[in-house]
Amino acid sequence: MQGTLLKSTVAWMTAIVLATACVAEQRSENFDRDPGWEGHNNRPMENSLRKVVQDFGYSAADHFENGPGEVGGSITSDGVPAYYAKPIPPLTYENSFSASGTVIVGKGGGNTLLGFFNHDSVNEWRTPNTIVFRINGRGEFFHTHIEYETSQWRAGASVIGRVDTVADRVYPIEIPGKGVHTWHIEYDPKGNNGGGCISATFDDVATVCNLSPGHRIDGATFDRFGLLNVVKSVDGSGEIWVDNVVISGKAESFATDPGWEGRRNRTTYDSEEVRPRFNFGYSPTDFCGGKTPGEIGGLFFRGDCRYANTLACYGDRLDMLTMDKPLHASGKITLRRAVSDSTTLFGFYHSENSLRVTDSQSSALPVDYLGICIEGPSSEGFYVYPSYRVHDGEQCSGYPDNPPHIYPDNAVHAWTLEYLPGNPGKITVTLDDKRAEMPVPCECQTVGTQFNRFGFVTPWIDGNGQRIYLDDLEYTCRQE
Repeated sequence: MQGTLLKSTVAWMTAIVLATACVAEQRSENFDRDPGWEGHNNRPMENSLRKVVQDFGYSAADHFENGPGEVGGSITSDGVPAYYAKPIPPLTYENSFSASGTVIVGKGGGNTLLGFFNHDSVNEWRTPNTIVFRINGRGEFFHTHIEYETSQWRAGASVIGRVDTVADRVYPIEIPGKGVHTWHIEYDPKGNNGGGCISATFDDVATVCNLSPGHRIDGATFDRFGLLNVVKSVDGSGEIWVDNVVISGKAESFATDPGWEGRRNRTTYDSEEVRPRFNFGYSPTDFCGGKTPGEIGGLFFRGDCRYANTLACYGDRLDMLTMDKPLHASGKITLRRAVSDSTTLFGFYHSENSLRVTDSQSSALPVDYLGICIEGPSSEGFYVYPSYRVHDGEQCSGYPDNPPHIYPDNAVHAWTLEYLPGNPGKITVTLDDKRAEMPVPCECQTVGTQFNRFGFVTPWIDGNGQRIYLDDLEYTCRQE
């Protein structure tokens, strides 16, 4: 038995040594200057900014016809946070708390959060440290959801809706705009068998949102109650007005200015967060804390393979590489901002095939790609995991078991990417001391997949954005 094990171990180590020996050349780049890499659609076009007008807060108006005084106005979604809120003593998942009131949602667009949040952690949507209503304008109507996100960017949500027993799902109710509606939201730390439970009603429709297993352990702290824009990219504005507010049993009077705290709630500016206004490439910044100032990265949106101008890349030119031989890359990474429904891809890709225009929306991964994906279901925040799609379109989909989490908290991490052909092949990704592995079937290694660039490349199905940077890179540039 020991002899068999020893032979197996020796054979495995020999295979690794032989595979590694096939790598002819690695290239290093610390970006102490602009490396002159090839970019396509990665920098914004002229006149691509959009004007944002935020105009909300206290008002002596009387939309509710119950006496002058209310809070609200015109709120615009954008990557820059804007809120009008009452400072409150900090609350956590260990406390019971509630709020109620009346609301008028104007006809048109707009995406607004109403509820509890933390003013220090507002950086993206979904917003960490929140328990809120999300109110989405839909022209003559609006939809309402209840959602939360922990301090670790893990989220859950429920909808104010109707149950379709045949389809076994809940559809949002189309609530008419302009009318006066009542709302109530409450958090119970003892609900959900001690896991934490959020209950909410909008008019006469009730919903419950239980914290998912493990989310309460993440913790959350709430120190504001009020109105907050959805912090993703610039979108249409909408009007919303709130009155008769009661926070944990204490009524708020708007007969005079309550002196709530405002942040960018009365301002006009040009927004850079225009989807998909890509803005990534070489940067003289030092967010990664590399050996020297300079790195690559920036604002990275998902692309859309149906349109040439919504596909982008930034990468170094390589000799033609294949999946017949090993590939390696490593470096430093920092994630500074990550909105729900966003993805960043970096690794080995093909300068033409990976940017091919096609009507297919069967996969978000570009063809002729092997690298690292940063995304995740909202319930888990953001993962770092291996991904690939070969030339004929086959791919490995889904997440490996227990991939590492990465948080948009500006922390700097070391990462590696290793691909080894075999029966099966394997892609291994590490983030600091955590790893994720993905098998690559033999048939996927022999379908003519080629890579001639290393860097960032956009997914093929559109979505939101991340701000991300890489530095001190090492990567395969030529194979024997």
